[in-house]
Amino acid sequence: MSQRARLRFGLLRWRALWWTDPRGSGERPGLRLSSKIFLGSALVISVLAGVSALSLGAVGRLVSANREIATHTIPALALAASARDAISPLLRLEARALVLGDRHYAKAWTELTEQVAEDLLRLADYPLSAPEAMHRREASTAFEEYRHIVAEEQTLLQRGDRAGALRLRDAAARMRAEQVGESLDKLMTATRLRILAAQAEAARLEKVTWTVVLMALGAAIGLALLGTAVVARRMTRSIDRLSTAMAEVAASAFREPIAVESHDEIGALARSFNWMAGELRQMEETKQEFFATVSHELRSPLTSICGAVELLHRGAPGPLTESQARLTEIIGQSSERLLRLTNQILELSRFRAGLVELDRKALDLAALVDRVVEELHPQAAETGVAVERERYGAHFAYLGDEDRLHQLVVNLGTNAIRFTPSGGRVVVRLIDASTEFELQVEDTGVGIPAEALPNIFEPYRQAHRDRGGTGLGLAIVQGVARAHGGHVTAESREGKGSRFTVLLPRS
Repeated sequence: MSQRARLRFGLLRWRALWWTDPRGSGERPGLRLSSKIFLGSALVISVLAGVSALSLGAVGRLVSANREIATHTIPALALAASARDAISPLLRLEARALVLGDRHYAKAWTELTEQVAEDLLRLADYPLSAPEAMHRREASTAFEEYRHIVAEEQTLLQRGDRAGALRLRDAAARMRAEQVGESLDKLMTATRLRILAAQAEAARLEKVTWTVVLMALGAAIGLALLGTAVVARRMTRSIDRLSTAMAEVAASAFREPIAVESHDEIGALARSFNWMAGELRQMEETKQEFFATVSHELRSPLTSICGAVELLHRGAPGPLTESQARLTEIIGQSSERLLRLTNQILELSRFRAGLVELDRKALDLAALVDRVVEELHPQAAETGVAVERERYGAHFAYLGDEDRLHQLVVNLGTNAIRFTPSGGRVVVRLIDASTEFELQVEDTGVGIPAEALPNIFEPYRQAHRDRGGTGLGLAIVQGVARAHGGHVTAESREGKGSRFTVLLPRS
């Protein structure tokens, strides 16, 4: 089964598991994840609503203090000031009315007293402090007495007693007018003090409002971010685990099940994924076991067939005709091809099962590469491809399995020659890179399609199926490199060529 087919099968099973409990209960999990998201959002909204309410309350108190100053205190002060400013004109109008006996002055005095009386009466409609209310009453009482005294002056004046009227004006009337002025002065002083106190309170409220709002807003933002981060972290951590596990499954490297820490939809998804991964792993192991068993069973009869064909070629049973010799040659070539394929499958199975034991010995990597290049020359000459070698460095002593490394270089070189057209070239490059050795096999061939490059080292995957091969050579190269503690990478541009790089650590 190919990797694509395996993933497609797994996704179909996964889709089924999403709607069915893997234990067979058939019940779809509740929407607890949506509840978590809703609660997280509700927490953020509640905190912001609380901050908004607190801010509005503070702003309301500040507005109330400013409204009290603007709509009550300042108009009351204006009325008191208007009444106080009218006292001097009243005294002048009163004196002219008495001395000159002009009715126009008397009429003007009457109108002005009515205005002052009205101002004092309107002052009672405003919320005054206790000292202000007391001074307003004193001013009203003294003003009423002043009006009565002036009325007595008018009576004396009508009787012809101008001297008595003037004496009354200079004594009682002036004294009452001064009392009114003093009371209004005290009233305005008390009002100004109240304005100053209200302004100081407004300033204090403004400062407290800004402090409280900023602190509450900072705490709200911190709490909201913390709550959101906790919910998001729990969600993304589980999703990251699933994503990583899916990538491992795609790379056939998933081994341990995901730890399920929640009972919401993501937890159900993780359990379903674990079940699916276990099924895929079991299928993969069954497939590998099948290939290994079949390959092992085929190896013995194929070896016998190859031996029998070799005996026929030697003429052990008797001489062969030309036609018989040709048929036996075909049988021998096919048997050898099948035997190589069988050996590759067995080799890959051992690599993937971790059963390969390296026979590490001291060797010269440069000499090994030179020997492989010499072996590849006949194959390259037959296809018209030039094989070159390059070496950078002087010390290539290495402790490794010579047969496995020989197989690695042969597989890379053979692949490069197969996919390089006539007239092209293949370069086998060995580099001493200080802490590791770098083996590069570069060609000027057809290259590898971009969509096939990520999966080029997977078994049975071929970028160009029309050019033959089993799709196992690069998988074995990767297995040999990993067994030596290294790794292999591939770079390619379609139509320009490819370069495979094997990194082998010195240690």
